[in-house]
Amino acid sequence: MKKGIFVTFEGIDGCGKSTQIAKAAEYLKEKSIPFILTREPGGTLLAEKIRELILSPQNSEMKNSCELLLYLSSRAQHVEEKIRPALEKGTTVLCDRYQEATFAYQGFGRGYPLNLLKQLNQFATGGLTPSKTFIFDISVECAFERLKKTGKAPDRLEKNPREFHQKIREGYLALASAQPKRIRLLQGEKPVDEIFEEVKRDLNDLIDKSN
Repeated sequence: MKKGIFVTFEGIDGCGKSTQIAKAAEYLKEKSIPFILTREPGGTLLAEKIRELILSPQNSEMKNSCELLLYLSSRAQHVEEKIRPALEKGTTVLCDRYQEATFAYQGFGRGYPLNLLKQLNQFATGGLTPSKTFIFDISVECAFERLKKTGKAPDRLEKNPREFHQKIREGYLALASAQPKRIRLLQGEKPVDEIFEEVKRDLNDLIDKSN
């Protein structure tokens, strides 16, 4: 049996990735392609509990090293319990954030060496790398405006200063530049449907190659 396609959606908070992953899921459903929709941190019962710990504003005392290891713990559980089994069955996996989030947030944002993060991620995932990663790029100003319009209270990560989010954006741009074949950088401030046309082209290409 052929393995499923693993596609991840990335970008700073407010970039529109959740909207695009939902449209991708709807598109695969219309094409009758078996898929699962999941997210990080989270995706399983245990990993969702870890997500609550990471994102709760009540945990403002959390140290950066603790944050990093919690993310990786969540990912390890997620990969072994949900992602890898789905791929082995030939099911496509659409995931809201994955390894590039660690490299952007904990690497460029928190300052941990990328080589260290890649080694830790390799251990946590058993080397499972996405077939394709979409990064939706928007300015930090646009991100803050979008988050404000949601009316939701910011989580622990969103509460970080503007400079932190700018470092993450620059990190995502650097990651996309380093791996242009696997990572597709898209302008996240374009109209939603226009962005999805680009996503859809790449999805169709992945589907065609897997058949």
